[in-house]
Amino acid sequence: MNSETLKRMFRAIASGSESELRLVAQSILERERDGGHPRLADELSAILVRGSRGERSGTRRLTQVPNVIELPTSRRTSESLASLTPPEVLEHHMVLPPEVEKRFQRIEQEYAARERLLAHGLAPRRTVLLHGPPGCGKTLAAKRLAWNTGLPLMKVRFDSLLSSYFGESAANLKSVFDAAAERPCVLLFDECDFIARSRRGSRDVGEASRIVSALLQLMEEYEGPGLLVATTNVDDALDEALFRRFDDVFLVPLPGPVEIEALLRITLSAINVGKVKWATLVDRLKGMPAAQVVRAARDASKDAVLSGRERVEQADLERAIASRSSARPRRRARSTIPVA
Repeated sequence: MNSETLKRMFRAIASGSESELRLVAQSILERERDGGHPRLADELSAILVRGSRGERSGTRRLTQVPNVIELPTSRRTSESLASLTPPEVLEHHMVLPPEVEKRFQRIEQEYAARERLLAHGLAPRRTVLLHGPPGCGKTLAAKRLAWNTGLPLMKVRFDSLLSSYFGESAANLKSVFDAAAERPCVLLFDECDFIARSRRGSRDVGEASRIVSALLQLMEEYEGPGLLVATTNVDDALDEALFRRFDDVFLVPLPGPVEIEALLRITLSAINVGKVKWATLVDRLKGMPAAQVVRAARDASKDAVLSGRERVEQADLERAIASRSSARPRRRARSTIPVA
């Protein structure tokens, strides 16, 4: 734990700010996960939201005010099949084209008005598939949906879910759906192609094929009290039958010129900015994912601070953009995905 994190933690303790303490804890969680310690991160996540340690076979009880989430575990290994993040510590700020923003708002509005819709025999959108290139913000979009609906985010852990034992992967998957059915949450299948690859032309009749079939059946029957969100970078690899199980399917696109400039301005809002040519910067960032635009702006800010300056200049931003552009891998051509 670095010195800045320690200072932040002690300030939060001194001020009695539980929300700030949670933010510090979440930053530690993310650092451990990014540092290659996913199991430790999951254990810390469980501690963060645990209100009682009551446990029973197949589930671990976690308290989340005002709801109790049953975090599913593997019956054979007792490993967590998902990680849980409370809504108050989720990232949620996004800059999207108006037409895409409306799609997200529609999902959030329908969730908020779900009881009124059901009273009229109308089912709100419950299942959403988000597709798009890496770094465009699909995972952040799931966090945004959780934030705006006030739901915890339950992210499925494929490393624990999949098993070479006969039928165990499908049983684990059912445990995940059962947990999501008990209390409202946003159930996230991030990079769902990992378990939903097309069966067409495949000679695999083993566990991989069984889990795709189990996923299709469970989604067909899904009527959970929260939302189910799946994301993918490789839409052409998904099983075609999966698309019909989603209430909404849409693209999270790369940012356009308007979104790129907004992302730059928002990211640089915490530091002074000199006279920069926004149009030039936007032109150089065309085609880059939103995550890379944000990182380039942050890199420029760090360079200015490390150089003893309190203002970001055009040259800082151009160097950061050049560095990010040179490290960017080429993307293959993508196919067209059907839209629900």
